[in-house]
Amino acid sequence: MTTMPDGRPVPPMLAGERATLEGWLDFHRATLELKCSGLEDRRARTAAAEPSLMTPLGLVQHLAEVERNWFQRVFARLDVPAVFDDAGEDGFALSPDRGLGEALRVWRQEVARSRELIADASLDDHGRLPGHEAAVIGDARVSLRWILVHMVEEYARHNGHADLLRERLDGATGA
Repeated sequence: MTTMPDGRPVPPMLAGERATLEGWLDFHRATLELKCSGLEDRRARTAAAEPSLMTPLGLVQHLAEVERNWFQRVFARLDVPAVFDDAGEDGFALSPDRGLGEALRVWRQEVARSRELIADASLDDHGRLPGHEAAVIGDARVSLRWILVHMVEEYARHNGHADLLRERLDGATGA
């Protein structure tokens, strides 16, 4: 696997659809981790742009919840609780007892579980949206292909937030 100078995996330039989608998702997962590297807990809890309460720690928690939702609940149709039951519905609320290191460890576990659940699946295999979401969309079925594209989009959007948060917190830019 080719990597960037900062260690992130380079998505394959000439590959099939599955390898390309998973490559970009892995790149964005690694970008989130890079954006959090070296942050002290105090800074990871700091919202950098009022009135937003978004923090690097909250982003990691949120993306752990997103991983669990799309791969375990929707795709694998598992009935699993929230990752962080004290972090609110979206995962952004902070607990005084949980630091960035713990949140990253749990997020990595969720990523590993996501990979495990889709390892033998086809891009055409599908999961099921909950009833309230299916009613809005018009169909409960959602393909793994769609989920992977959505996850790339979700991480890319939040990595943009992480870029701004990190720059505001300590001036770190790039990646």
